[in-house]
Amino acid sequence: METGAETTGGTTPAGGAGGALAAVATHDVVIVGGGLVGASLAIALDRIGADVAMVEAAPAGAPPAVFDERNLSFAEATVNALSALGVMQRLRLPPAPIRRIHASRDGDFGRVVLDAAAYGRDRFGQVVVASDFGQALESRLAELRGFTRYRPARFLGVDGRAGDARVLRIADADGERRIAARLLVAADGTRSGVRAALGIAATEHDYGQALFVARVRASRAPDGTAWERFGEHGPTALLPRGDGHYGVVHGVAAGESVAVAALDEAGWLARLQRAFGWRAGAFVASGPRSVHPALRVVADACVAPRAVLVGNAAQTLHPVGAQGFNLGLRDALTLAELIDAGAGAGDPGADALLQAHAQRRMADRERTLAFSDGLARVTAGDAPLLRPLRSLGLAAVQRSPTLQAWLVGGAMGYRGDVPALCRGAGA
Repeated sequence: METGAETTGGTTPAGGAGGALAAVATHDVVIVGGGLVGASLAIALDRIGADVAMVEAAPAGAPPAVFDERNLSFAEATVNALSALGVMQRLRLPPAPIRRIHASRDGDFGRVVLDAAAYGRDRFGQVVVASDFGQALESRLAELRGFTRYRPARFLGVDGRAGDARVLRIADADGERRIAARLLVAADGTRSGVRAALGIAATEHDYGQALFVARVRASRAPDGTAWERFGEHGPTALLPRGDGHYGVVHGVAAGESVAVAALDEAGWLARLQRAFGWRAGAFVASGPRSVHPALRVVADACVAPRAVLVGNAAQTLHPVGAQGFNLGLRDALTLAELIDAGAGAGDPGADALLQAHAQRRMADRERTLAFSDGLARVTAGDAPLLRPLRSLGLAAVQRSPTLQAWLVGGAMGYRGDVPALCRGAGA
């Protein structure tokens, strides 16, 4: 298979009933899923000379659904890594810096305000529009040399072993084919087909919330503050964007989602204003809305023989605190770093490498999952006994430099054993 190749079917005849499907190629790593984390991993692996393939559902020229108008909050560690990978430099829109974080809860006294300048930083991170980030990733992917793209193609399952490789069945316009991977990477999202094929179970919790995402314009321009206003049915978060708008996430009770989706622009803006208040001024215009369920889906294991789960396939978090993509990227970069360091003695799917990956990811994953889930649960609901406890908690954090430093470290992406690229090394 040529480097930099792209397959659209036709190189291997499909087997009939009971017929064999010959493997068309064996790759060091096959990534199933071409979204944010999968594409970032492909770039990181190509950088170290690995033979990488990606199985993508979307055809060429049609970006995956995740490359939409959602707003991504990149922690400083994420910005460092994506700059080293040559992605941040390709953004068309200027990313907006997050210089302050302001958190409060409707009906409770107290607030938490974190200022990057107090920690000798210009910013905690940056806000990027997912569609712009997707185009930057695509620009970098087009330059990769040791890279094969199977698209549009569907992952059908795993089909045993061939020596030191797993055999995958995929389907494209010309039927089924087999490819082999010394390491199979599941980057195919919350409802991961690879995770299911590997027999890895997952624990799911539905928060009973629907999360509306949109771009809004306010009478006051963003000043670098990321706002998080908690309410009975979820958060209302405002992120500064580089185009002078805010990216908003507004949580509502799941049973209200149809009614909220039916609101006209004026009704939608009025609802946002009631939920958030006036700290950003008056909301005067909104772009289209999309809605997503608030779920927590956590895989029981992140590795299996010659396979690893990353990103949402490994863990899908409530978006409160904006931890999901940042955590998934650290999954991917830790894997690339271990392969580069020779942890598997030249074999990317070696059991020793996968166990090292699971061990390195444990602390970051567990702490981030606990933080995200705890924040989502304690800030929602309106139980009378929780209100004074929440208020006291907000006040305690605001008065405690130690607690603030812990929050800042997590917000900037520095939990556990962080990959070198996240620390700004190896650029």
